[in-house]
Amino acid sequence: MSEQQSTTSLSAEDEARLAAVKKRTGRSAVIGAIFLMATSAIGPGFITQTATFTATMGAAFAFAILISILIDIAVQLNVWRMITSSGKRAGELANSAIPFSGHLIALLVVIGGLAFNIGNIAGGGLGLNALLGIDAKLGGILTAALAIVIFLVKKAGPVMDIVLVVLGVGMIIMTVVVAVIAQPPIGEALRQTFVPDELNFATITTIVGGTVGGYITYSGAHRYLDSGLTGPEHAGPVMRAAANGILVTGIMRYVLFLAILGVVASGVALDLSGQGANPAGQAFGAVLGDAGLRIFGAIFWAAAISSVIGAAYTSATFLSTYTKKLAGGWPLQLATVAFIVVSLIVYLSIGTAPAAILVFVGGFNGLILPIGLTVFMYIGWFRRDLLGAKKYPLWLLIAGTVVTLLTWYMGIVSVGPIFALLGIGA
Repeated sequence: MSEQQSTTSLSAEDEARLAAVKKRTGRSAVIGAIFLMATSAIGPGFITQTATFTATMGAAFAFAILISILIDIAVQLNVWRMITSSGKRAGELANSAIPFSGHLIALLVVIGGLAFNIGNIAGGGLGLNALLGIDAKLGGILTAALAIVIFLVKKAGPVMDIVLVVLGVGMIIMTVVVAVIAQPPIGEALRQTFVPDELNFATITTIVGGTVGGYITYSGAHRYLDSGLTGPEHAGPVMRAAANGILVTGIMRYVLFLAILGVVASGVALDLSGQGANPAGQAFGAVLGDAGLRIFGAIFWAAAISSVIGAAYTSATFLSTYTKKLAGGWPLQLATVAFIVVSLIVYLSIGTAPAAILVFVGGFNGLILPIGLTVFMYIGWFRRDLLGAKKYPLWLLIAGTVVTLLTWYMGIVSVGPIFALLGIGA
């Protein structure tokens, strides 16, 4: 009898220990999802785009940031809720609603993710160049190598989560310090946030693509699936997690804009052309001299490597749309590593200026954003059975539909100017 009691007691202890481990893993995945989305959205592309457009548009660029945040809210809340309620990744969910649509979305996300990752590795090179003075291409190699090491460790998920949180918090703190010292014209920035002197759809499409387009749309939601807290009954916590991620990115976007605006408003002219152009680095250097350039290098590199991780991981998860063998575990890790290696090889092979790449990839992903949104809005309106619930917030569907139509319009009118960034088209 005592032996049986001992066995039962041991089994209960094991179950309690297992439950505690699952809870910690789930909490780590949720935090990781928030910061994966946030750090992906404030990567080197966004930083370079912000510096470039603030230099050309001044305070009027604040309106584009406001629009990007509003679009972010409508997109992320819908995508997070639908993916986690269904328990399926985006490609699989899309295929369940419209045959082969998931394959199309997966293809576009992987292509866009590759474009993003080339830019992210380029950004890592620029960051280490500013921080340590090493060659930008060598910096790109080191950035890619460290990202690969992170994915090859035994417990890649938890390690990735810790790295993303540390990098995200560090970026925000350093950017706030620079913004305070730069002393931007806050009153003018607030006015033009709502009443801009200039409206440029190509700029808005590019900044939207750089903060919520392509793989970024699905990065946080796919990571959240790893928490196991899926199904419509978890819709509340999911919405709060998505909102927290949007809050982090929104603060970072506006603070970075204010930091650059303070420099531009003081009369400093940023060089936006040439192979070595690094407008954001110039802005930080103008505020704090050599120390500012080093701080920029640290921020830019942190943004780059976290975005390399986000782009590679999320793009690799979409490959499971084509084969279930890549749904998780070592196959997914190896696919992620292969994605980074390919991105690095392409970056080392091309001769386009890194800053130009970082601006273009935002525009490119802004162009493909409405395609995936259209499928998800169809699911929300007509295939709620796939979400495990009969009801879905009407306000969320209306907001998502309005944003979908808006991104289609912006994409159509912005195709020419966006491809012109690389010397293609008019």
